[in-house]
Amino acid sequence: MNFVEMMLTESLRNRNPQLDLQGTDRKVLRIACEDLLNFLKVHWKLIGQEIVEIELTEKIRQCYEENPEELMEFVNLWSGIWMRKWGERVKLLLAHENTERWKESNARLVKAEPTWRRLRNRSEMEDMIIDALVRNGEICGTYILAENLLKNELVPYTDGKIFTNEELLAITTKAIKKAKQLSQSKGPLIFVKVDRKFFQFIK
Repeated sequence: MNFVEMMLTESLRNRNPQLDLQGTDRKVLRIACEDLLNFLKVHWKLIGQEIVEIELTEKIRQCYEENPEELMEFVNLWSGIWMRKWGERVKLLLAHENTERWKESNARLVKAEPTWRRLRNRSEMEDMIIDALVRNGEICGTYILAENLLKNELVPYTDGKIFTNEELLAITTKAIKKAKQLSQSKGPLIFVKVDRKFFQFIK
């Protein structure tokens, strides 16, 4: 869906000409594209569908072929909201800033990583969190937030843990509850440590 990326690139550049979306700010474009696709998944009620990616691709292509001007108008509207949320929810950190808080949060995620990698149905669980985020107005960094909300719920479990369906549902339900609570909070949720270009969610 290169045409979506091209539309979004044009729209974001028009809003902020200083963005180098093919260079140093390429990651910003990647996140924006992910967020736009996640928004459309929720908007078109595709979350939970067995072939969600195929259906999403087909619906976007159909919109582009039938009325590219209308699709561009939507992308422009969405990108304006996204840029505002980016300004609210993303904060740059210098190497020496919030070091202890950063280390503590990162340690939790590192601890959860082996369990996360072995987790079955994690994509479906992420989609449910993304659905909750978008429906509550959080359209920026949806994959980052969803993954790290789930990882934080996995911290108490040891690597190699075999989860029952009931346990997976309970973990997802807790993460959904926290996703809804995030929408009521103010200030940044995603911190970018500029020395490593690493996106980190701080609980």
